[in-house]
Amino acid sequence: MRMTPDLPIVNAADMKQLIQLDRIFDVIHNKYGPPPDWQRPQGFISLCRIILEQQVSLASAKAHFDKLDAYLPSFTPDQILSLSDEEMRHCQISRQKTRYLKALSMAILDRQLDLQSLSDRNEEEIRAQLTRIPGIGMWTSDIYLMFCLQSKDIFPLGDVAIISASKTLTGLTQKEDIADRSLSWRPLRTLASFYLWHFYLRTRHRPDVT
Repeated sequence: MRMTPDLPIVNAADMKQLIQLDRIFDVIHNKYGPPPDWQRPQGFISLCRIILEQQVSLASAKAHFDKLDAYLPSFTPDQILSLSDEEMRHCQISRQKTRYLKALSMAILDRQLDLQSLSDRNEEEIRAQLTRIPGIGMWTSDIYLMFCLQSKDIFPLGDVAIISASKTLTGLTQKEDIADRSLSWRPLRTLASFYLWHFYLRTRHRPDVT
């Protein structure tokens, strides 16, 4: 059974331990301070937001989510399914992501997926449940595990910002080598990822979006 951590992902004891594991986190911490404690509630709305964040900037995804949220009477699976493709386009939701949001909505209404029960499962089971839904792959399930379920040891290799920051800070150029380096950050790879996102956003003068 997957247990909720006693402490949030960003806490003083874990930051101290991670900084001792690899000097790159000391570099980030000294220059930019601790990372934000990115958390989102479990459930349908958060998972929809993560789907909208696939392969676009966080700012763009938030704008699209906000427009869809404002258009809907309530942000629920049945309301998503009630929208036409034209209405989804009006909310700046692409045809592909429309399919993904509707597939997720259908899976929930058909009880193929119970998001509230995921916190009682281990990470392997959670990934298996989520990735059965069209449009949800490893990156989306990793982000849900990190932000919504507060899993402490996730390193999303499919995240462009994580890989970019890792390359800059470590000098490594191959994803496989970065994956190997990340093993030394266990069991705090989620916190390591938060630091890397923090570095990426700060060096590009981009705001945090939660």
